[in-house]
Amino acid sequence: MKDPEPRRGPVPRKGAARRIVTTVLGAAATILAASFVIFAGLSAAPGDPVAQILGAKATDQARASMRQRLGLDDPFLERYWHWLTGALHGDFGVSFTSRQDVTALIGPRLATTFLLVAMAALLVVVVGVGLGVVGGVSARGRAVVSTLVGLGVAVPGFVAANALIGIFAVELGWFPTYGSGHGFGDRVWHLTLPAIALSIGYGAYVSQLTSAAVSEESEKEYVMTARGRGVPSGIVLRHHTLRNAAMPVLTASGLAVAGLVAGTVVVEQIFAVDGIGALLIRSISSKDYPVVTAVSLIIVTVFVLVTTVIDLIQTALDPRERAKA
Repeated sequence: MKDPEPRRGPVPRKGAARRIVTTVLGAAATILAASFVIFAGLSAAPGDPVAQILGAKATDQARASMRQRLGLDDPFLERYWHWLTGALHGDFGVSFTSRQDVTALIGPRLATTFLLVAMAALLVVVVGVGLGVVGGVSARGRAVVSTLVGLGVAVPGFVAANALIGIFAVELGWFPTYGSGHGFGDRVWHLTLPAIALSIGYGAYVSQLTSAAVSEESEKEYVMTARGRGVPSGIVLRHHTLRNAAMPVLTASGLAVAGLVAGTVVVEQIFAVDGIGALLIRSISSKDYPVVTAVSLIIVTVFVLVTTVIDLIQTALDPRERAKA
């Protein structure tokens, strides 16, 4: 008599731990590679930051002295290593133009940007997923949601931002036209329109993916069977449709939240929000390379960390992903 086939137990912990370690190391390698590309790209960029600092009338001796003081004549790899070891300790150098510590320059603006991203992310998840669910389960609502999604995808962010300013700030006077505000409540008030403008495109993307995922799950056989047995539609939606559609919705929402950080560059400039996005634009114009390098690396790091967290959550929730470990 043959031995019964052994039951499949849970995935070994060693496999899951190996998958986590591999994912984290991959994220660290990606950030390291990105830092090298950013530093190399700015080092090879046309233009001379010394001429931007001293002006066109500076003497050759003054320019040479400034280049030596800024370390611009050192070998590339030496400059990169010096910058990288400092960045690992939170030291991004000194701004070329303001002569301030880059970390101190970025710190207050980083809090403003993160609040803006948090408000936009809340809108993306709540409104985007909500509209997607309506479009996925309701035949009547699907056309309305599709129209809204099409508008959200088609309208550029800067157009939406200017429209919001013209309607809600200038005409109606409900919100301020520019600035970041002071204090938490005032900051939220000032950042409401920028958050809406920032969330429109990403919210449309999440709605589109959510609607497709929910619609696909709604047509599965097990959902039809539950409905045929007389299970209330609300229970079917919560315990069957949404549960099985959660993974692509989670992925789409996570990628949207990661993309919001890069999207702040345009929105902050339009609304004159004093965040790291607006600081990046000003620093690029003035060739303030230490600030540009630091802000660019922060944006890349946040994106990589968010996508890494999504990958780890998928590994924890999806049995197929755990099986790959």
